[in-house]
Amino acid sequence: MTTSLRSHHRTPWALGWEAARANLAPALLIQVLMLALLAGYYFSPAVAGLLNELAAYKIRHGLVFVILAAITAGALVPELFLILFFQRGRPQRRNLRNLLFTVPIWAIDGTLVDLLYRGEAALLGNVVTFPVVLGKICIDQLGYNPFFAAPFGVLTYEWKNTGFSLESLGRGFTWDHYRDKIVPTLLATWAVWIPLMAIIYSLPLALQFPLFSLALTFWVLLLTYMTNSFTLKHAQAVYLAEVVAPAILRANP
Repeated sequence: MTTSLRSHHRTPWALGWEAARANLAPALLIQVLMLALLAGYYFSPAVAGLLNELAAYKIRHGLVFVILAAITAGALVPELFLILFFQRGRPQRRNLRNLLFTVPIWAIDGTLVDLLYRGEAALLGNVVTFPVVLGKICIDQLGYNPFFAAPFGVLTYEWKNTGFSLESLGRGFTWDHYRDKIVPTLLATWAVWIPLMAIIYSLPLALQFPLFSLALTFWVLLLTYMTNSFTLKHAQAVYLAEVVAPAILRANP
């Protein structure tokens, strides 16, 4: 009972820390993988050749590549993971409903990220120097992320998890929502993405989005975990306010 009561009082800050800790191992794994690809690009002709072919493929197919890569990494792979490991390999109708939501969301997100990378290259240059990489990280993680990416991600997934409630959508545009849910999400995000962005921005522009796609699946899993926790916490609060409290008052007139 004590553990259950404590879980009802977890703050969003605690949820953010919990999500970061729970995903520490996969975060480190993907950071090491990305770092290995970065080292391979600069020190292994074979790896550099493969990555340059990927970059050329991205350039040839442009927006089509961006959208398909974002949908695969952000929608299809996480849903397949859910089916294989949590549904015993049995697809359900909810998987199709999830994809009807996540496919357009990640197509939009991927397009915007690619525009961000190209915009940063136009503004700061497509060169790998410490000031340029640092400048791109600051624009990405201190500008794009807190003002759009994190609020957009949390709000859309919360909206889905609450049955596309208009009340939930309206609540998402308040300072209390930003303070209680977006800020903790940012803290968990920065721990993962600042090192990853340092690696991504240390590569040529044509390779930045493909490597972002490799890291995207982990982020979707982290975001899903956090927003589901927020939704559960809100539902528990509503239950306590609308069911438990009136029952106590009736029992103690």
